[in-house]
Amino acid sequence: MRPQRFSDLMLDLAKNEPTASRVQTLTKAGDTEHPFGLTITLASGESRWQFTGQLPGEAWLVAVLATAECPEIKAIERWSTRATTGGRKGLTATFHNGVRIFARRSQTPRAARDLTPTPV
Repeated sequence: MRPQRFSDLMLDLAKNEPTASRVQTLTKAGDTEHPFGLTITLASGESRWQFTGQLPGEAWLVAVLATAECPEIKAIERWSTRATTGGRKGLTATFHNGVRIFARRSQTPRAARDLTPTPV
């Protein structure tokens, strides 16, 4: 399930929950920075939920690095799992000596750029 479809599903479910007094997409709530998510108002207050999906290229690269089990690597962080990614795709490999390597995706494959998103 992609983030758009998940967002639509959660919107429908939350709107039908009697304890929610207001439910809207982040976009309708004025958040233009995060394309998928909801603003939900309960008696306890408003909360915002951002939904992100797995980035195939980034996940693949992290998996390749992680399965190598290199003893020098202390940690691997996927940028897409950060609260604010700024649209960047990549990873940070941190080594036991404190050095970090940043792997940033600098170009989207041509086939992916040529795809036009279709409604789910």
